[in-house]
Amino acid sequence: MNFRLPKTERLYSQKSIKELFDEGSSFFLYPFKVLYLVKEGESHTSNPNQVLFSVSKRKIKKATGRNLMKRRMREAYRINKHLLSNSSRQLFIGLLYVSSEAMDFKSLEEKTKKVLERIESEVKNQSHE
Repeated sequence: MNFRLPKTERLYSQKSIKELFDEGSSFFLYPFKVLYLVKEGESHTSNPNQVLFSVSKRKIKKATGRNLMKRRMREAYRINKHLLSNSSRQLFIGLLYVSSEAMDFKSLEEKTKKVLERIESEVKNQSHE
């Protein structure tokens, strides 16, 4: 199992980010606001799922605190990304941290697992319709 998180799996393209915010679906699961967009029919091997991590400057004032939360979010995603199945679709995911307090890694990882499981179930429901 590949536990890496290379640049190809990070969402950094301005065009893709705008597309995610404009056309993507969203839900709230504290401490995250989650955006996701399914790109159908594209090869998953050449286009892996891409994820964006964001922590608001309004919520966590100091850059060191924001960077700490982004590191924890990346690590939690990296360890649990296998919960998203590898099919013939590509996912764009945005994880926006909305809490004003820093969370410890263990509870953040549990929430990330719940988020990934919910994304997977919602994507399966969309594909069956």
